[in-house]
Amino acid sequence: MKYQCGADLARYTPGRRGIVRPKSNCAPLASLPQGVSVRGGPSRRRAQGETVTNGSDTAPTTGAPAEVGAQRTPKDNLVVTRHETTILGKKIAYTATAGTIVMSEEAVGEGEKAGKFEGVKPRAEVFFVAYELDGVSDKSKRPVTFSFNGGPGSSSVWMHLGLFGPKRVELDDDGYPSAPPYRLVPNDVSLLDVTDLVFIDPVSTGYSRPVEGVKAKDFHSVDADVESVGAFIRLYTGRYGRWGSPKYLAGESYGTTRAAGLAGHLQERHGLYLNGLILVSAILDFGTARFGPGNDLPPLLFLPTYTATAHYHGKLDAELQALPLSVLLGRVEEFVHERYAPALFLGDRLPAEERQEVAGSLARYTGLSREYVESSDLRIDIFRFTKELLRSEGRTVGRIDSRYTGVDRDSAGEHFEFDPSMSATQGPYTATLNDYVRGELGFQTDLPYEILANLYKSWSYKDVENRYLNVAETLRKAMGINPYLRVHVANGYYDLATPYYATLHTFAHMGLTPEQRAKVSMSFYEAGHMMYVQKESLLRLRGEIERFVDDRAI
Repeated sequence: MKYQCGADLARYTPGRRGIVRPKSNCAPLASLPQGVSVRGGPSRRRAQGETVTNGSDTAPTTGAPAEVGAQRTPKDNLVVTRHETTILGKKIAYTATAGTIVMSEEAVGEGEKAGKFEGVKPRAEVFFVAYELDGVSDKSKRPVTFSFNGGPGSSSVWMHLGLFGPKRVELDDDGYPSAPPYRLVPNDVSLLDVTDLVFIDPVSTGYSRPVEGVKAKDFHSVDADVESVGAFIRLYTGRYGRWGSPKYLAGESYGTTRAAGLAGHLQERHGLYLNGLILVSAILDFGTARFGPGNDLPPLLFLPTYTATAHYHGKLDAELQALPLSVLLGRVEEFVHERYAPALFLGDRLPAEERQEVAGSLARYTGLSREYVESSDLRIDIFRFTKELLRSEGRTVGRIDSRYTGVDRDSAGEHFEFDPSMSATQGPYTATLNDYVRGELGFQTDLPYEILANLYKSWSYKDVENRYLNVAETLRKAMGINPYLRVHVANGYYDLATPYYATLHTFAHMGLTPEQRAKVSMSFYEAGHMMYVQKESLLRLRGEIERFVDDRAI
């Protein structure tokens, strides 16, 4: 059973950073009987799977060509469907809501009209997919998790169809897809039995778009992104009656940056306190990942992942290859803080003999030649590494997951032509999302689903000019204000985008008290950035998240 519902505009106010909840003409999900239209139209029983929309039997198509000169009035466009699935052997029933909510702002005059209210103006239509377990009478005992990915510029599809949601992209146990066409399979380890789920596509990703006359770039900065996603969370929490529920954020990659920012913003602006953050492949301090003159942190913090990668591809000497990965990484971490970091600190003051010793150790732990290490001034750039490790074989290794390999036309270059770990997953996730949303979830649109919009190159960091973006302090402060806020961090050993050792470094330098450190847990996987594409890691991660959410009272 499917139906559309509309609602009055939500008010999102940049500067004031708020939402005023409007009166909704969409009844709460729990009160909607099957087969009854929500807005207008006859209240009659409908056949399973039939759609009712604003009194019409034809759903509107978002993004369809409009009459010349006509301006479309933005409206909420939501489709609600009911489903059943089996998770860990137990059958459950759930309700899915897919569509767009209009985010608006209260317009305030300038100049002579400064401070004068001039009405409410739509700003953007934000797409989301939400899943709620049916039959829940007391929402105060039912957690809700808001999930998004990173980029910046990524949609929420990866954790939606890879980890949390009731459907999962079909991959083999090692995370590789079959030939197209691709398909979804039931996710029998979905987290829907543990928490309700809301997947958010920030503006310009997925089907989320600014409305006509509003510039997309107004949403493409560190603070504006946090404000707009926070506005959506505030609106959803009120509209769907979740103020009394345990609330979590789940972010991946830049989504962890956003989640840390939201932990502070939601508390300070909306008084919305969270129970926990689930950070998958975290990056809170960009100084740990930005290679360049004068910044010696990245070469140090990436080295253990270089070693893990070389070990996986069989490029280390016999002694190191024979070691279990965990033992090998322990050795490398010890080398980093006892020998490598002091050497880089000395710079040109490092004695020649010690330089030769460090270069030899680096060559041994990376699988690269001593000559290459020396010519790199003992500082191996990540993109050079992805090209150099398997150069003799004419192959590159992935950045998102360094177990994947690719082939470039130019074997002499310094940078791979594409990330083979991204190309292996983008096609399957894009195809299945488009088919799933239009088919099973019933949301119709002519817009392209921007799975990975090219925003990172133009993303504005004006809010943090003349320094590296670092939201670790925002998270520390949020944990100080809310002593019950907990954090779980999932790390992949083969992740060359957000290396695990950089995350360890960041949390070790946050200045947390012993009590706060006890609220932080971490898990590690012999996998990459998206560790959940590998079946074994997916099962472990699901267990870690379930325990994390179930322990919310601790």
